[in-house]
Amino acid sequence: MSGTAVRSRLSSFPGLGGAGGSGGLGGFGGFVLRRLAGAAVTLLVISVVIYVVFYAAPGDVAQITCGPRCSPAQVQQVSDQLRLDDPLYVRYLEFLKGLLVGHDYSTGTGVEHCGAPCLGVSYQSDAQVTSLILAKLPVTASLALGAMVLWLLLGVGTGVLSAWRRGRVGERVLMAVTLAGTATPVFVIGLLLMIVVCGQLQWLPFPSYVAFGDDPTQWAWNLLLPWLSLALIEAAKYARLTRSSMLETLADDHVRTFRAYGVGERSIIGRHALRGAVAPVIALTANDFGSMFGGAVLSETLFGLPGIGRELVHAVKVVDLPVVVGMVMVTGFFVVLANAVADVLYAVADRRVVLS
Repeated sequence: MSGTAVRSRLSSFPGLGGAGGSGGLGGFGGFVLRRLAGAAVTLLVISVVIYVVFYAAPGDVAQITCGPRCSPAQVQQVSDQLRLDDPLYVRYLEFLKGLLVGHDYSTGTGVEHCGAPCLGVSYQSDAQVTSLILAKLPVTASLALGAMVLWLLLGVGTGVLSAWRRGRVGERVLMAVTLAGTATPVFVIGLLLMIVVCGQLQWLPFPSYVAFGDDPTQWAWNLLLPWLSLALIEAAKYARLTRSSMLETLADDHVRTFRAYGVGERSIIGRHALRGAVAPVIALTANDFGSMFGGAVLSETLFGLPGIGRELVHAVKVVDLPVVVGMVMVTGFFVVLANAVADVLYAVADRRVVLS
């Protein structure tokens, strides 16, 4: 049967070989708007929960926020700035106003403006929380982006190869390696890599952070070891997920139809089975990438990278409440944003989602 005839027959399957179920441009635009609106509502709920947990908890919030070295006069000043005598909903609305349009606060000798999104002021370091986070954000973003690219390449590639060579010795070896990788903590792999790769073999320098704008080559070279440490852990999880998703897709009726019409195995794997396995990978990537902005504590501490995770550890250690709140808010923002982007990418990969 000719290739044209095969494509004609396959176009009768929804979403395979044809444009059926795309929902049109208007439908896709509406889908994106709905996801953005849902993300905005989720962020609002997160802000309410975070504010209530941290600022309505039992105890002297003003004393905790100001720090143990503050005098009674300074504690009272913080209490006035946080408006702790006002009802809780009034204080939250003021906090929300700072996130949306900024906030003016007293320094004792004058008034300064905290631009939106204003996450508050660290009274222990006498700095705006937003500025502190923005100074650390490039480090964590560099770590997360580079590791994500590597774990997708290694994990998805290994999963595809395992599904393609299922039942063979190579597939069993790959799955055993991925299982070992899933069970190994990141600090163990990181320490081993530093001892062997940096210390004994001296193939890579010990990790340090160089700004991308200063020297892109040195930026990547110095972060390669942290990227590998994170990627080897995450790639194991993605390999197993990709393999199971692809094996499930390869057992579907439409794949058997492709084989019956003479479509090659490589084409089935690359164009159809892999596409069916993309959805769970996208969802997992969004969750892992978003969580990386608050969960890279071990990696940044182990490799001495001055990112958000390391700053969060310091803020918790010295009980710098505004910084802790700001870090949690930023982590929640990136998790929600990453999942919203994942929903859109899911719809691009399978336009039938737009109609659901």
